[in-house]
Amino acid sequence: MTTDATLAIRLATEADLPSVVRLLADDVLGAAREAYAEPLPEAYRTAFAAMQAQSGNDLVVATVAGEVAGCLQLTVIAGISRQGASRAQIEGVRVASSQRGRGVGEALVRHAIARARGAGCALVQLTTDSSRADARRFYERLGFAATHIGMKMRLDVPDAP
Repeated sequence: MTTDATLAIRLATEADLPSVVRLLADDVLGAAREAYAEPLPEAYRTAFAAMQAQSGNDLVVATVAGEVAGCLQLTVIAGISRQGASRAQIEGVRVASSQRGRGVGEALVRHAIARARGAGCALVQLTTDSSRADARRFYERLGFAATHIGMKMRLDVPDAP
């Protein structure tokens, strides 16, 4: 766990977007799908504005000494299944390479779980790329279980069915 007393977790602001996109792009998989540049591509600002307009869709950041050190997206999803239970979806979890192993990711995910409980969610779900063995062990240590097989279909590719 981090010994840095300056760790704080809060909702992201638009001013945090460059740091968040930098985190998303500073990753083996993210490098191929993100487009960090200065100035920041407008698509990220548009997406952030859409998130802010949608209730229960939050970008959360962890800061260490005032600098963004990690992020995740937490979305509360209302549902009919499980007798009308809501669930929380955690996505885009990233921690700066300089902060890994110091408890930043754990603090972020535990914060998201607490927020999901506070919102009355019956469960929290996430996916992790099958190539990320370390991430899977991390989530299992926090109490997540691989109970389902996740599937995705890319819609941004012309050949997709």
